[in-house]
Amino acid sequence: MIEKLVAIKDRFEEVGQLLVQPDAMSDMKAYSKLSKEYKDLEKIVKVYDEYQNVIDNIASAKEVLQTEKDEEFREMAKMELDELVPREETLEAEIKVLLIPKDPDDQKDVIMEIRAGAGGDEAAIFAGDLYRMYDRFIETKGWSKELISLSEASSGGFKEIVFGVSGDDVYGSLKFESGVHRVQRVPVTESQGRVHTSAASVAVLPEVDEVDFELNMKDVKKDTYRSSGAGGQHVNKTESAVRLTHLPTNTVVECQDGRSQHKNYDKALQVLRSRLYEKELKKQQDEIASDRKSLVGSGDRSDKIRTYNYPQGRVTDHRISYSVHNLPTVMDGQLADFIENLRIAENADKLQDGSLE
Repeated sequence: MIEKLVAIKDRFEEVGQLLVQPDAMSDMKAYSKLSKEYKDLEKIVKVYDEYQNVIDNIASAKEVLQTEKDEEFREMAKMELDELVPREETLEAEIKVLLIPKDPDDQKDVIMEIRAGAGGDEAAIFAGDLYRMYDRFIETKGWSKELISLSEASSGGFKEIVFGVSGDDVYGSLKFESGVHRVQRVPVTESQGRVHTSAASVAVLPEVDEVDFELNMKDVKKDTYRSSGAGGQHVNKTESAVRLTHLPTNTVVECQDGRSQHKNYDKALQVLRSRLYEKELKKQQDEIASDRKSLVGSGDRSDKIRTYNYPQGRVTDHRISYSVHNLPTVMDGQLADFIENLRIAENADKLQDGSLE
């Protein structure tokens, strides 16, 4: 572990020198990449410096105990060791977590898709509730959101809604939300007061560009059609909506949110690229972990990941057997507690596998 930390510190100092070169900002893309690397390495180096200092002080205190005859000095050395040894253990644990390989997609923006599942009208209403929950969470994080497409349900909520989210560490936070979310409550349409169970699926796709995923445009069929829904006369007069079909996989993406066909095409292409990238990524992950899936990292949409029980005011994440009894607060966008516990579980899972950089 020490060898890895020394190598990281060397690289940190090297990147620091590169950033202050006179021509460093001539290539802003490269400069931005170096700045991000410097920031990431700095977190590890700061902990490593403190760890190294603690180890040196422990060695000095032990030397005092071995060589010093004065009881006052020996007592001071013992007191120092009582503080330093637990700190060494804490820092070691921190370093192990910091050395866990980072998911290269964690810093990416995302495309989120929420779809009503089993449960009819109530499932669509619940999909709308989930969208509001994420909308408020996104607002608290200071991220930005862009609507891509939606299909409203007649009784409220959405059959489907797709939107983009951009900001810092977006995928790293929201990737845990992929899966089936289940709600247990009395629907507004229920006259007998019986509790029903409905579901909605959430997909969180890391945004990708041509560098991340090469898409052969010969495999993509483009169709245009008139948008439906709000938009006035413009909706009825122009074919601004775009439908893209990836012929080899029969993956279909539609976008009709913008008035410009060109903008809708760009958005649809981004979603298509992300969906195909996710499929390829999942295929690779399944091959790598065919004998054992990660505790929270599979993101399988068929997994029921969380239940929102309204009668009991409880929200339970089934992947980590974690429950809270503040459902209204969670539905108001307070998801940080769940995300933090899921991150801890994921890191513990990786540590168990011995996954250090």
